[in-house]
Amino acid sequence: MDITIHTSVLPHDDPDASLAFYRDTLGFEVRSDVGSGTMRWITVGPVGQPGTSILLAPPAADPGITEEERRTVVEMMAKGTYGWILLATGDLDATFEKLQAGDADVIQEPTEQPYGVRDCAFRDPAGNQIRIQEVR
Repeated sequence: MDITIHTSVLPHDDPDASLAFYRDTLGFEVRSDVGSGTMRWITVGPVGQPGTSILLAPPAADPGITEEERRTVVEMMAKGTYGWILLATGDLDATFEKLQAGDADVIQEPTEQPYGVRDCAFRDPAGNQIRIQEVR
């Protein structure tokens, strides 16, 4: 089989703040932005990697979940325990400095983990955890 990861989904509760974070702070390009108000689906991705994207989506738009489940999702997003993604970079220190200068919400400074990777962590405006590993 020849399978790739094309798009991962993260929730947002403020499309403008999420767009600014992923475009301006992380430096991703905007591939699409559809919908209006808080009901926007925004696709972003790393420049030069058109086959890999993140879809920022409103979690309340799923018709298959109950009102109780919606409340749970909103509560988990507020605590920062709902969505997360793992990114990678060749220069973790420079990436960390750039993100910190862009007012990203730092969770963890660059750290050598006991399981063999060096990484750092931030939260996006919706509370999603963004971990960034150093590629060695």
